[in-house]
Parts: sequence; C-alpha cells; structure tokens
Amino acid sequence: MGRSRRTIPEELLLLALDPATGTTAQPQSLDLGLAGAQLVELALAGRIAPDGDRIAVVSPRPTGDPTLDCALELLRRRGAPVRAVHWIGGPRLGLRQTYLSHLERCGMVHAVAGQMCGVLPTTRYQATETAISREIRARLDSAIRTGVPPDPRTAALAALAHAVGLGKHLYPGNEGRSSRSRLRDLIRHDPMGGLVAHAVMDVQNGVAAQPRRSPAPGRPQQQQQPQIRSTTDGGRLPSQPRRGSMARVVAH
Repeated sequence: MGRSRRTIPEELLLLALDPATGTTAQPQSLDLGLAGAQLVELALAGRIAPDGDRIAVVSPRPTGDPTLDCALELLRRRGAPVRAVHWIGGPRLGLRQTYLSHLERCGMVHAVAGQMCGVLPTTRYQATETAISREIRARLDSAIRTGVPPDPRTAALAALAHAVGLGKHLYPGNEGRSSRSRLRDLIRHDPMGGLVAHAVMDVQNGVAAQPRRSPAPGRPQQQQQPQIRSTTDGGRLPSQPRRGSMARVVAH
C-alpha cells in the first residue's frame, strides 16, 4: 500500500481536529474510532476480511505502514478470527498520539506547547495543510449533499465519523441536523465500515454481545431480556443480551 495516499485513521483524526482549540473532538470515542479505522484500512488493502461479526486475516503480508502492520501482526497472532467489538474495545495505549506524531512528521500538523493553569504542560495540534482537511471534508459534504453512493473509502470514513460522534462537530446546530442524519445513513454503503462503526458504538454503549452458549447438561437455560442499543443520534436498536464485562479502554 503506497504511502502517497492518506489512510482512514489519518483522515479521521484530521476531521476531529478543532482548528480553534487545537484539540480533538470526542477524544475518548475517537480512540475507539482509530482502532476501527485501522481495520477498515487493512480490509481495503486486502489483508483482512469480515467473517460474520469477526475479523479474519486473509493475507499477513505487510502493508508498508508501521502502525497498520503492528495491528495486522497482532491480529495474526490471535490465530482465530476475532470479534470486531472485542478488538476495538481492547486497550490502545498511545494510538492517537502515534497518529498525531505521524501527521506532525508529515507536515500536516504542528505541535504547540502550552500549560494548563500555568503548571501542567499541554500540547495542542494545529493543521498546517488546511487544503487537505478541506478536501476530506468536501468528500463527506458531496456524499451528503448529492445522495450519490460514495466510494468505499469515503463511506467508511463517514460511518466512523458518525460512530465516534463527530456529526455535531462537523455539522453543528439545528441547521446541521439533516446533514447529521445523512451522515449516519452513509453507513450502509460500505459493509466493512458499517461492521466497524456498529462495533465502535457497541463498545461505547457497553454492549459486548456474546454468541448464545448451550446450557450445561441438566441445567435449564435462563431467559434474558434483550437490551437496547442506542446510537449517537438517539436511534435505538435491539441488541443481544450482555454477557461479561468490556475490556478496559484507556483514553489519552
């Protein structure tokens, strides 16, 4: 995979950067979105493929992107296909900072050191290549405005932007309500992006649905009431019963 093209994690991060504050919108959910974006990018590169609600490695050949190749190797070491919700919900220490540092090395952002309350050191990031951010945003705007099915890369980016809650950041206020709704609808145009986007929302809502297991011999199977999974735009979808606890997610 050539490095002349920006990856979906990079584009998602650029979309999330607030030019006024130099911080990222929705930082906690963005960390989940970046992990999901890596899966979509690996799928577009032909390295992984969906297997139901699981992710299977179909080609362990490196992509040439060190961060993506690290994720690919971790998936390969699992041996068996891994559920998308479990992969995205796992700890991703420093993933956002890794991509911010990469964008800084590429000259797309620059770091601005500061202090909070005059004591705690902080780092903010300002986009330097604003034309790139405008081009990414224009692709989403075009897909929303025209209603023409976008290419898989743009559809996946839209699905992830909705899943991490960037809709209100990109299209704020009452005037942006219809655009946020259309952003959500773009999920259906890319199966892999849709799978990952729903997994991101499931992790945020604490839903880690497990396949139903057969009861032990001699033990009756208890009936459980289905939970309700909410989306970032207030929609409510039925989900499977919750079993077990979610893996800890560390935000940075």
